[in-house]
Amino acid sequence: MLLTSKTHNRPTAFAKLAPFSKQPYMLYKPAHYLASLTLLASVLLTPLCAQAVLPEAIQTALTRANLSATDISMVITPVGDKTASRLPAPIQVIDSTKSANQPESLTTDSAAAEPNSIQKQTTQNNNTNAKEITVHQSALVTIEKQTIKQHARQLHAYTDDPYTYQSIESVPPLLPDDALKLTKNPTKNESSKNNNDKSTAHNPAIKISFSPLLSHQADIARTPASTMKLVPSFIALDTLGADFVWHTRVYHTGIIIGDTLYGDLIIQGSGDPKMTHERLQQLLYKVQTAGIRHINGDIIVDSSVFTNVTKDPAAFDNSPLRPYNASPDGFLVNFSSVGIQSYPLDNTRAQLTYTPQLANYQLPSMINMRSAACGQARYSIAPQWQAAQLTLNSNLPDSCGEHAFYVAYPDAKDFAARVIASKWQTLGNTLSGKVIAQETPYHANETANKQKKSPHGLAAIVMSPLPIVSYPSLNLKQQIYDINHFSNNVMTEQVALSIGAYKADVNKKDTHQESVNKKGTDTDKTINNQAISLYQFGQPTATDYPQALQSINQWWQTNLTTPPPHLTNGSGLCRDCSISAANLSELLTYAYNQPSFDAYVSSLGIAGVSGTISAHSDRLPKSQAIGRAWIKTGTLNNVTSMAGYVKGLSGQDYVVVGLINTDHALNAYTARTVLDSMLDWTAQH
Repeated sequence: MLLTSKTHNRPTAFAKLAPFSKQPYMLYKPAHYLASLTLLASVLLTPLCAQAVLPEAIQTALTRANLSATDISMVITPVGDKTASRLPAPIQVIDSTKSANQPESLTTDSAAAEPNSIQKQTTQNNNTNAKEITVHQSALVTIEKQTIKQHARQLHAYTDDPYTYQSIESVPPLLPDDALKLTKNPTKNESSKNNNDKSTAHNPAIKISFSPLLSHQADIARTPASTMKLVPSFIALDTLGADFVWHTRVYHTGIIIGDTLYGDLIIQGSGDPKMTHERLQQLLYKVQTAGIRHINGDIIVDSSVFTNVTKDPAAFDNSPLRPYNASPDGFLVNFSSVGIQSYPLDNTRAQLTYTPQLANYQLPSMINMRSAACGQARYSIAPQWQAAQLTLNSNLPDSCGEHAFYVAYPDAKDFAARVIASKWQTLGNTLSGKVIAQETPYHANETANKQKKSPHGLAAIVMSPLPIVSYPSLNLKQQIYDINHFSNNVMTEQVALSIGAYKADVNKKDTHQESVNKKGTDTDKTINNQAISLYQFGQPTATDYPQALQSINQWWQTNLTTPPPHLTNGSGLCRDCSISAANLSELLTYAYNQPSFDAYVSSLGIAGVSGTISAHSDRLPKSQAIGRAWIKTGTLNNVTSMAGYVKGLSGQDYVVVGLINTDHALNAYTARTVLDSMLDWTAQH
């Protein structure tokens, strides 16, 4: 049923508004007034049915948050066949401390029910009378509520951790493989679901189309915040494949004698989104085990796969030290961020350690303490990156105790060079030259003229024909999990740029394979006689943001019918980006029917359980969406958004999108309850 009547408690003129303008809903008053005039002008052209009656629970939450119906766009659409759901098994959160030992989100224990049984259950909504609904029982995963709380407390001090949570959003993450006690209740329904996935749901040609259950101001282009991550993350999965990996390759010039390289070591960056300092050390260790321990030359880092992508880290919100403002790079190391760990020695001083270490850079090992509350790094210790040293301009608050601060370094290439030099030395190796990070490909003949040659000119020997190390990244499915579960911004940008860099290579392989299949033999294979090394022959296509965004737009225009969203980067950390609820709804609906959907939905946070939506159960403890909604959230000063999937109690799957924009700062906690109500309302169906 499509809800299409006038909005509660709104003037008649506004009740008819359903603008088709694609201009972004901007966050500043002059633009807001202009947008309002555009909306009013569209009234005469807009049918009365274009704006929905908002459900009472959502309208009540809007009122409590001091928001109006014009501040929100919302689309809720059924997808798929309820007998062959593609969503994961719902999760019931149980609290063993209660004497009744009953789950909070679903009062029926699947272990006591017959598989595939249909039960009657009475639910109580905060704003409606008790009503009887039909609950389709399915396989459940049970999670102990106390375990979730303990884990959240453990991670609370590390919400800025760049390894897992590089986001502007302030919800502690829940890692999938940590202390959670997951117990899957075995039912026949689960195996039936898997069989259905193979036969129907995985076939994109078999689709079931529905009219929206609710559509409210769906065509207004709004600022999406981090829900924009849903766009490049799925397009990457659809274009490159869930098993796609980035290969960082290492070559050398000159010749190896014993364990000494007389020449340069060249690291060819691939755009790997998650080259953490631990993985970088593994890469360098593989170089060592390949026979090189001493380099009589330089280490050259080629990051030319991405060009002109460096940004001003202070431009977005004047917080250049925050890891979420880090720039992407063709060879991004550890998200360009350092962890600073404090260890109080007494009441006046604390020891500091740094991860990773930076070569040829002074990092203070001690800091005095003061009586104050512990907060963000810029308030607690006021760090400042200088040319050759880190200065801490404030004493450590005594309430910090043993605490980790994460601080972004301002220059991705200089950071990578210093970490490489430090790691190489830590492995017990030597380097006569220096580490040089550059955004241009390496050319052996240019470098050879600049360096001193050995007596026999060994360093002038051309580059190795094959890489001595080819180091694969984590696959795309694993990277997308980090991006959407923990809202990692710079990883999203790396993936968005990679769509432009690797899309052409994937298409070439597909076209070539088609040629091979048609001819029966590989007669179309060509060899570049000018390429003396795989380094030159196999370089990824250099790309920049305009090219990457063009690739995203082309994919959208090829596969979807709504106009493409307006992106200036891939992460949503932008105020000039815009997308409509209709855009996101169509993308999520399309994704539901694709082979890569399992990887996509598994990357999303689970309402009341994990990711940036884990606090849903704190804000709405009796929500029926707890454990039944897979959601990406978004938060900026003037934006709160949620988008993803909900499994209704009836067994029907739904796509849900809610975007709230205002021209004033939001109270994020109260504004999120509006979208929490949207999830709860959907789950009750």
